[in-house]
Amino acid sequence: MNEIILKKLLEIEEKFQVKVLYAVESGSRAWGFPSKDSDYDVRFIYVHQPEWYLSIDPQGIGKKRDVIEVPINDLLDISGWEITKALRLFRKSNPPLLEWMRSNIIYFQQYSFVDKLRALESEVFYPNASLYHYLNMAKNNYREYLQGSEVKIKKYFYVLRPILACKWIEEYKTVPPIDFHELLQAMILNDNLKNEINHLLERKIKGDELDMEPRIEVINEFLESEMVRLEAYIKTLAMKIEDPTEKLDVLFRETLKEVWDN
Repeated sequence: MNEIILKKLLEIEEKFQVKVLYAVESGSRAWGFPSKDSDYDVRFIYVHQPEWYLSIDPQGIGKKRDVIEVPINDLLDISGWEITKALRLFRKSNPPLLEWMRSNIIYFQQYSFVDKLRALESEVFYPNASLYHYLNMAKNNYREYLQGSEVKIKKYFYVLRPILACKWIEEYKTVPPIDFHELLQAMILNDNLKNEINHLLERKIKGDELDMEPRIEVINEFLESEMVRLEAYIKTLAMKIEDPTEKLDVLFRETLKEVWDN
């Protein structure tokens, strides 16, 4: 599959006249709980030639789209963000982008951009933004999938993971790990709860059909109490960070020079 993905990235570079800087897996495979039929969710960051940026229309307006999306098939979902879009989202501590930077499945990386971006992460990370993102994700998925007497049991992971990410941020004030196993080991101390989650995780990875089943009370009770507690906790935060725009502008210009001066 890696060869197919790399071939697609080269095709994108040629078709759109861009350079791909970084490409990773971003979905359940990166999170550590893929099913046997999980597709590949490839996300990448790319940069246009300097002339593309030297025009009166800003990026993202009209024909100057700041995303590249490849038609999705049953096996591969691939899309990317233009570098200035990625940097603006990085400035806001965008959780999906921060997850890309932590993915353990890197398909492609060239030039110094991502390493320099990682070096700025501690200056830019804004816990409030990530907490709101993950808590809202958990609440929405819980409300839609996990409230009946019978629930879509595989959806537990799409509520557990953001809740555990919130708990990590609360505890360490850093970007949470992308790997679910690491979050589970660090954030769940109750052995009974951890055993239930691990049993469910083993079934999912093994490929068991995880559709409608009776709800797992110990997990539901944990999720409900944590959502209430975390919502109250977030309201107590008043953290601010210095505006990193100047440093991100420098990184953008340095990347343009590094990529295209050669």
